[in-house]
Amino acid sequence: MILLQQRFLRDLLLFMLVVLINVYLGIYIDSEVLKKNCFPYETAFENFRDEEVSEEVINSFLYDFQHMEESDITEQKIKPAEDADFAKLSEYLAMYFALNNTCSDSDLLEENISFVKEHQPEKFERIQSKIEAMWTDAVLFPVGAIENEPGATVDFANSWRQSRTFGGDRFHEGCDIMASVNQRGIYPIYSVSDGVVENIGWLRLGGYRIGIRSRHGAYFYYAHLSDYAKDFQIGEEVKAGTLIGFMGDTGYSDTPGTTGNFPVHLHFGVYFDDESGKEFSVNPFPLLRYLKSL
Repeated sequence: MILLQQRFLRDLLLFMLVVLINVYLGIYIDSEVLKKNCFPYETAFENFRDEEVSEEVINSFLYDFQHMEESDITEQKIKPAEDADFAKLSEYLAMYFALNNTCSDSDLLEENISFVKEHQPEKFERIQSKIEAMWTDAVLFPVGAIENEPGATVDFANSWRQSRTFGGDRFHEGCDIMASVNQRGIYPIYSVSDGVVENIGWLRLGGYRIGIRSRHGAYFYYAHLSDYAKDFQIGEEVKAGTLIGFMGDTGYSDTPGTTGNFPVHLHFGVYFDDESGKEFSVNPFPLLRYLKSL
């Protein structure tokens, strides 16, 4: 009888040990899976490209409304150029995009960001650094006012991924800033950032265009210009606010100088290079919306 009791206790202890090991292994495996998948890069990347984020969310991330006194918000004590925190914005947006645009609570985002930085820092930084470059380097709206034309305005909407057919079926990789006065050569176009001229001249789709690489790697693209402000050279440095040309309607032709195929407007684009060196576009609409509000 004693031997049977001892055997029973031994088997029970072994069984409990196996159960505990399995529970521990289950927790460990779940933990490792969570660490591995805490930042779904592909989801974050696609949402970063599409930039489907409201003005309210952008402002709440920029100025941390959640932790401001309500009176400060209602009394508009916010000075964008002084108070905007683009480093924080880029972290929040990177996590917001990874969570498929479903969480805008800054406290919850902070918790997720801390966890991701500990376990997937490289993936997080690959997205976050590009967001920060885009929002930090661009400091002014690209279209200026027209002297002696106070009624001349511009308008733009989110035309990202809209269908385009000239040159084959494709989607729109930028934002069109439309002129209320449909006259080429009167709206001044300024560089939104400091940077270096990387491309200039005629393109079949873009007409007269100029591409400027910013300090942190964003490539800002200005297309359909009527003409340039000067004879820019590739490699030439420009400052934010440098007059680079005038709004026009050039392009959609292999013949340099072709005009009239569409209304006067500026096509503004933002591009980055991925880890393999391949270029990809990002929706510039939220950035332009913010710059226009300054």
